[in-house]
Amino acid sequence: MHTNVSPLISSRRPTPLWVRAGFWICTAIAVAVVIRRIFALAAPPRSSSAPPQLAALDNFFASQAALTLAHIIPALAFVLVAPFIVFRRTAWAERLIFPLGAIVGITAYAMSGHAVGGWIERSAVLFFNTLFLYSLLRSWLYKARQDAAQERTWLLRSIAVLLGIATTRPVMGVFFATSRLTHLTPQQFFGIAFWIGFSINTLAFEFWIRSQPGQAQSQTQPQFARDAAGKTL
Repeated sequence: MHTNVSPLISSRRPTPLWVRAGFWICTAIAVAVVIRRIFALAAPPRSSSAPPQLAALDNFFASQAALTLAHIIPALAFVLVAPFIVFRRTAWAERLIFPLGAIVGITAYAMSGHAVGGWIERSAVLFFNTLFLYSLLRSWLYKARQDAAQERTWLLRSIAVLLGIATTRPVMGVFFATSRLTHLTPQQFFGIAFWIGFSINTLAFEFWIRSQPGQAQSQTQPQFARDAAGKTL
């Protein structure tokens, strides 16, 4: 009988508080940012009532309204579906998460052509978006092979990478708050914030996943060896 079950699925060890807190904080920030952006596109705020830098960003995204909506609406759906993958692993959520992720990734490439932070931001998007799509593809391939352990690991990795966009927001907030001292504009610090935010999420996930019992072995052990080890009389 085949018993290849992921430690992430079967382990009774509770998920660390910092992982759960980080996930929900990132989710809340991502949802708030998308809703705010949708309202800003639907009813642009008056330039006089918004800080100059924020008004300039609103105008920038308004000039790319169709592409922005094509990216953020599927991204919002992805984020709302993610908890049903992370905590409940429901079948309908798994059916939705892959096509939603593909749309988000493809439109992210398109939006990188109009990056606020120029090539520094664009390089972050190209690197982490490729990592996101690669992780999603690996998860889908393992799903086709009925390898639940690796499917879940790579799917969780893709979710962690995508939520990196939420982590960039507090980083940007620091740059906005200190702009009078640093004299940095969004065009100068957006790319730096992207690299910092996405890196935090990616490294935090890798630290957590590799600390799970047996996870390091399952990451490096060949598929046929895991299958053989999972068979019992």
